[in-house]
Amino acid sequence: MKVPILAAASGLAFSASLIVSPTFAQGERVDANGMPTTHSTPQEQAETAAINKDVAANNAAADAQADANSAAYQAQQQQYQQQQQQYQNQLDRNQTQQQEYRDRTAMYEGLRTRYAAERAAYRRGIWPDRYEKWVIVEHDPNLVGERVQLLNGNRVGTVIDTAHASNGNVEALLVRLDSDKVVWIDIADVRYNRADGIVMTNLEAGDLRHMADERL
Repeated sequence: MKVPILAAASGLAFSASLIVSPTFAQGERVDANGMPTTHSTPQEQAETAAINKDVAANNAAADAQADANSAAYQAQQQQYQQQQQQYQNQLDRNQTQQQEYRDRTAMYEGLRTRYAAERAAYRRGIWPDRYEKWVIVEHDPNLVGERVQLLNGNRVGTVIDTAHASNGNVEALLVRLDSDKVVWIDIADVRYNRADGIVMTNLEAGDLRHMADERL
């Protein structure tokens, strides 16, 4: 009867050892008391913090790049719109100038046609040799503002505008005389000394004053 009792006691001791000493999977994290735990080690916490920092930095960099791209796009759009507006303004100015050219030319043509016979009778001086080749044949923006002189060197007025043919050539100069009257002078009656900035006319002062009194 001793053997069964001893065997029973051994089985009880083995069962107790199973209860008191559980087994763990290899590599499972345990605390100081040997019990399983989910707490990270200081090294793991440092690694997690570093990863989170890198992710945050990458996200911030991506946001900053997106903001920069958006700002650059907005700047490009604004510049494009400004360029478009400048182009439209220039186009409008050109169209206005073209209309002004047409209006001035029509005004001059009407005046020249009406008084052609009378103006043909005006006295004209002989051009000195040095002025014979200084004929105005194309649009010259420097004409406006240039002083106008007679052949004898006396100043009679200032160019304030021009009339143009369809090919752009200057047809006539609108001159404000020193008497404050204005007169159209046909291009055939002027020469331009570009070096000195002087417009010469071979018409006489009296005829210019008479022409200024002509009205359509």
